[in-house]
Amino acid sequence: MARANAAYYSRHDPFQDFTTAPEISQMFGEILGVWAMTAWVAAGRPAPFLLVEAGPGRGTLMRDLLRAVRTAMPACAAAARVHFIETSPSLRAKQAALVPDAVWHDGLHSLPPEPMILLANEFLDALPIRQFVRRTDGWTERYVDNGAWVELPADASLVPVRPDVRDGAIIEVNEAARTFVAAVADRLLARTGAALFVDYGPAESGPGDSLQAIAGKRAADPLADPGHADLTAHVDFSDLAGVARARGATVLGPALQGTFLTAWGLPDRTRMLARAQPRHAEALRQAAARLTNPEAMGVLFKVMAITPPRWPDLLLPGAVSHGL
Repeated sequence: MARANAAYYSRHDPFQDFTTAPEISQMFGEILGVWAMTAWVAAGRPAPFLLVEAGPGRGTLMRDLLRAVRTAMPACAAAARVHFIETSPSLRAKQAALVPDAVWHDGLHSLPPEPMILLANEFLDALPIRQFVRRTDGWTERYVDNGAWVELPADASLVPVRPDVRDGAIIEVNEAARTFVAAVADRLLARTGAALFVDYGPAESGPGDSLQAIAGKRAADPLADPGHADLTAHVDFSDLAGVARARGATVLGPALQGTFLTAWGLPDRTRMLARAQPRHAEALRQAAARLTNPEAMGVLFKVMAITPPRWPDLLLPGAVSHGL
């Protein structure tokens, strides 16, 4: 999965195959800009600070976010130093066209030591998973050999404990996501800041095969034509929350994307833009509905925040965030 996605993102324009929330509406990035400003204030208004996006796509989210921040809180915009975590040369070129002052990194390890506010929209889902299968005589792990699935005996200690796992059940483990979230938590505890993850998957861990491929805006066989389709898997928010908490960080959520965007002002922003641009009012309302409605992205997509302990609630302002 790692090799196939590395090849895919280096050779293809992924937005010919799928559409992410920032590409649906400028309002998504603007709302995350409100969140980022709030996190900056909670961190004590550090200057400078790193405004980091992992997996920034075309750079659309950051462009829209920065526009909102420059308008609403110029001091925050002046203190921000934009950094992107991106390995694809072709995507880096697209991002440079929209956010020319950004600095690029292959991972967290090369970021400067300043306080950090990190955003990651549909980043964790593309990190490679392992799949373990419960069999009557023990656990196996699925591999790909000559374009077909094979199973080999697995060490049971590698498989998370799940209740009532039946024969044939698949347990997915995303070690790369675990490593990334642990590193983010460690950095926030050492340097202060906050992180926001937006992705799709269940709120609670459970068995199931969630590996999927998208090519040409349609579902494809994950094993067919590797490097020519986007491979993703559902994010196990409960597992990753446990990783961050084990490092000593506070985890908020996950909340439903629709609930999060509504709480941070998407309906008000939609009405404001609709009044200013009446010819586009219906398109704006449709975009907001796509981002928040349960039958669209509002329920499948979740939002999770990580902060140092004793920070204010940065997930659902004015509401109680119960967490996991």
